[in-house]
Amino acid sequence: MLRFVNLILCFASFSTFAQFNWTWTELDTMPFRTANNAVCEAVVNGEEFVYSFGGIDVTKQYSGIHQRSFKYAVSTNTWSEIAPLPDTLGKIAKGASFVNGKIYILGGYHVLSNGNEVSSDRVHIYNPTTDSYETDGAPIPIPIDDHVQAVYKDSLIFVVTGWSNTANRPEVQIYDIYFDQWQVGTSVPNDNFFKAFGASGTIIGDTLYYHGGVSGSFSFVARTYVRKGFINPIDPTDITWEQINDAPGDAGYRSACSSAGNTVFWVGGAPTAYNYDGIAYDGSGGVNPSARILHFNLYDYQYSDEVSEPYGVMDLRGIAKLSNNRWIICGGMDTNQVVSNRTFLLENPSVSVGELNPNDPLTISYFSDRVLIDLHQNSSAQLYSIEGALIEAWSDQQHLQIHRSKMNAGMYLLVAGNTVTRIFL
Repeated sequence: MLRFVNLILCFASFSTFAQFNWTWTELDTMPFRTANNAVCEAVVNGEEFVYSFGGIDVTKQYSGIHQRSFKYAVSTNTWSEIAPLPDTLGKIAKGASFVNGKIYILGGYHVLSNGNEVSSDRVHIYNPTTDSYETDGAPIPIPIDDHVQAVYKDSLIFVVTGWSNTANRPEVQIYDIYFDQWQVGTSVPNDNFFKAFGASGTIIGDTLYYHGGVSGSFSFVARTYVRKGFINPIDPTDITWEQINDAPGDAGYRSACSSAGNTVFWVGGAPTAYNYDGIAYDGSGGVNPSARILHFNLYDYQYSDEVSEPYGVMDLRGIAKLSNNRWIICGGMDTNQVVSNRTFLLENPSVSVGELNPNDPLTISYFSDRVLIDLHQNSSAQLYSIEGALIEAWSDQQHLQIHRSKMNAGMYLLVAGNTVTRIFL
């Protein structure tokens, strides 16, 4: 009993809430001003790098959409140019993901001289070890741009909703990097609450979260919605979609998304939908970025919208996640739709509070009204308050369900066998 009391006291030192005090440090400028560039990180022989692929230049015209690409060496704080994207034309609105030692650049769209926009089905593969492109991967079944792109278990790249040539699409397309094959996932609901282009998101554990973007056939309204999809770990094509309460404050269009611990966050973006030139679709003129970082706590479903960040950046298509709670963004558009060459290091140690442990011998799925726990085999389990009071006990069960409405909000401890796990309600 003494051992368990000590565990209680140890866990009690963690809080489900955190104050977010981000620091922004300006780094070496990019060699070229570019917005709507696909950005991600890579680690090569233990060295950290940031990569930028394609985008649009200072002209903000169709002819300024380019294929130029760059890499940033974190250790030396220097940018250099690498080979351009191996495509026939420049493109924007693509996504880049670093998975198992290689970078995958998916989708995007070209703008032709007659104004037509053509979505891409290309999967470019960049090898940062050799600094070269490999043969393209299998084409995306439905050409897509301005999609949500997120990596699942270092093997699958989820391509969720987005725009394809003439319409917003609800499909979920899943690329297996090991087999170079595409699978069809459960589509998002075919409505303007879930379909979006210019949204951004990430995967934590077995759940994908995405925020904002634009939906509608003609009005192109930027949205405040956050949606989540629980990915069945046994069959990743099986996804359960749910809409979360609207985020506070402005809508979010082309913001950068990442996560740490129990927190998903979105950097910058714009409150109004705009075309590739930074001019609003609704005819109201030029759009300015939001100087914000929006946080969402996946345990208690609470938001923190910090709207006084020192810089506002929009037209972002990715963020580089480095170690030790460090992220880098580069390029994009500043106030007055100025195409940027600035590079920022964002740091905040507090977002790691409540870090998920991927080695836990159980699976926890958080929903707005309940928490589901899979023990992976029939077992006994007990739920305790943080003070050590027994709240509920189960015997010889594998699947546990806790209804939020029956519990006080806060942190609890689940004891299953020799494992003690925090549960947030």
